[in-house]
Amino acid sequence: MTTPAVTLRDLTSDDSDRILAWRNSEAVRSFMYTDHLISPEEHARWFAGIPGDPRRRYWIIEMDGKPVGLANLYDIDRRHGRCAWAYYLADPSTRGLGLGSYVEFWMIEQVFGEQGLTKLWCEVLASNEAVWKLHERHGFVQEARFRRHIVKDGVGVDVLGLGLLAEDWAERRGEMAARLAEKGFSLPI
Repeated sequence: MTTPAVTLRDLTSDDSDRILAWRNSEAVRSFMYTDHLISPEEHARWFAGIPGDPRRRYWIIEMDGKPVGLANLYDIDRRHGRCAWAYYLADPSTRGLGLGSYVEFWMIEQVFGEQGLTKLWCEVLASNEAVWKLHERHGFVQEARFRRHIVKDGVGVDVLGLGLLAEDWAERRGEMAARLAEKGFSLPI
């Protein structure tokens, strides 16, 4: 099996319909806080709010030239040197190829490099063990457990809060770069 070519590119207006379809797919919705079907009007309001918002950045994840997911930074706070992040792979067939690890590495490099921030954090459904374990492999530390933080299908669900500091990444970066290289990925950024 050949290693996929992965890039993250800036979001464009041409991506709007694709993102709405992805976000409304069961493969993505089931892992989101808001898992209702998003109307075209609701999506249009969200999408229209992206340009010019200095607290958010979005990228389309492409594999072998095909759009397959979305990555973003949000709550960018330059005063405190931190931001949150999230991503999803819209096509379940792209999972298990190392793509998530590549995207994670790329985003961390973006935050501590180009963005010049000192902390990256995220929240993950406690039941989404594959993702929070991936974060931990990259050096994230569980900083919080929000008990019954959201309701899904009428049941309270726990959410984990994870954080990564720039100095922790400096210690972990070499190991994660070696893992990516071992899988055949070219180092991002």
